[in-house]
Amino acid sequence: MTQKNERKLAVGLDIGFKVESTVTMEGAIRELANRKRKARNHGGEKQVAKQHALGRLTARERIEKLLDPGSFWEIGQLNKGENPEMADRTAADGRPCGFGLIQGRRVLVTADDVTVLGGSDGLIGCQRKHEQAHIYATEKGYPTIFLGDNLGGLRLPDGMGSIGMSRSAAMPLFLRRPRITPRIATIMGDCFGEPSWIASASDVVFAVKGTCMGAAGPRILKIAIGEEITPHDLAASEFRFRDTGEIDALAENDIQCLELVREFLSYMPAHHLEEPPVVSSDDPVSRRIDDIGKIVPDQLNRAYDMHRLLKKIVDDGKYFPLKSEFGKSLITCLGRIGGRTVGFIANNPMFDAGAPTVASCEKAASFICLCDSFNIPLVFLIDVPGMFPGSAAEKQKLPGKIVNWLETEQLATVPKISITLRKAYGMGWNVMMSPGEGADFTVAWPIASISFVDPVIGIELVHGSKIAEAGDPRGEREKLRQLWSTETAPWKAAEHHYFDDIIDPRDTRKFIAEALDIARGKKGRLISEHKLQYWPTTF
Repeated sequence: MTQKNERKLAVGLDIGFKVESTVTMEGAIRELANRKRKARNHGGEKQVAKQHALGRLTARERIEKLLDPGSFWEIGQLNKGENPEMADRTAADGRPCGFGLIQGRRVLVTADDVTVLGGSDGLIGCQRKHEQAHIYATEKGYPTIFLGDNLGGLRLPDGMGSIGMSRSAAMPLFLRRPRITPRIATIMGDCFGEPSWIASASDVVFAVKGTCMGAAGPRILKIAIGEEITPHDLAASEFRFRDTGEIDALAENDIQCLELVREFLSYMPAHHLEEPPVVSSDDPVSRRIDDIGKIVPDQLNRAYDMHRLLKKIVDDGKYFPLKSEFGKSLITCLGRIGGRTVGFIANNPMFDAGAPTVASCEKAASFICLCDSFNIPLVFLIDVPGMFPGSAAEKQKLPGKIVNWLETEQLATVPKISITLRKAYGMGWNVMMSPGEGADFTVAWPIASISFVDPVIGIELVHGSKIAEAGDPRGEREKLRQLWSTETAPWKAAEHHYFDDIIDPRDTRKFIAEALDIARGKKGRLISEHKLQYWPTTF
């Protein structure tokens, strides 16, 4: 036999004779290359062209744009669907999956390939490849990213019959795992079925405008219950972003959506046993906010945009808002101070005077779970007239939502810093980490006004009859207002040590930096006890 690669390989058998194989090394390598080329061709040129015509990228293009160049290490590329009749149409079983780098850090990424049978979930690509890879990545401490684009959910032939349904009915194990590594999902097409389950079980969800996220698609609804509706009217991402809070941010296109994923991960640790990365900044932590009087008016009845103050507090004016259109009277965002990630929860007087709604309660509880699970300290910026009441709020279980919020605060073991800026009334103050709620440090600005209710309302409740019977009702009301305003100032609370200090508003950034530095303690790092790891991602 020659030494060339094309020589035939002799195969010895126990039964006593040899068989000459027709397989050559060179031929096998060509076969491998051919099979991988077909896998990378998605569902064929026609389907790829259709996807591009919609202004969207293919699954593999999305992976390439998301990861650092040349870092994708794919697994299961040669997968095909279980049904032999569909083998030639199920490249990678419709779900490219593998490991790669984002800003030099290892991640797992999985993508629906909508060009392969509409992105439908095959049992091999979904339950074997994706689930096993996700569990492995979580155990090794790698963030996981899912790029959703699935028109029809489960691939019906794979799920029909008792055997098919028995296998597919077992929801993937990763949907039931705690917050160990950050889980990010995207909605990049009309997604029904499994992409919605994965998104609902993820820490954050980003979507492209004009896409959909729903449990069951229009075709099923028409056949099953006779409802005719378009995908957009049924489950538009804009609706999920604005009205339900299931989507954390919207992007204009695929590229921007992938940029959101990369930016979000820059604020996060790789797993729950490490802190987020420190990002260098030339912005000194001792920087004063000298123009704070132009941002926050001292007249309590004047609104302002809390976003303007946040930009002054964080490093370089940069922060990452989550659920910005959901429960708009409350802001939840990630920012940095001294290069370290901080989670901010802040009332925004521009909307509902800053009064938290039912949506705000859900938003706050979800954000606290995220920050506590991944070792991100929390800062509360308080300017709240109370909770937003009313019959609509009661029908949405406002008392229970308030308690959910308070429970997450009590269970969170990351450092918590509470700063009362202006108004602090009633239960609205309680949920924003008022004194006694367990903050590491609780301070106020000197203009703060603190009471059970707004003094204007309290005067009417307590002295309404007296004012009406007075010879000068207007003068009587003003006299009482002046008296009550004196009582609501923060000085007495500070004298009785309900506040650790009253701070100069211009030193707010410096105070937060010093407080968090002290909170690091002798261990020199902030690692939570992770009591909220199993708190539901949707509730």
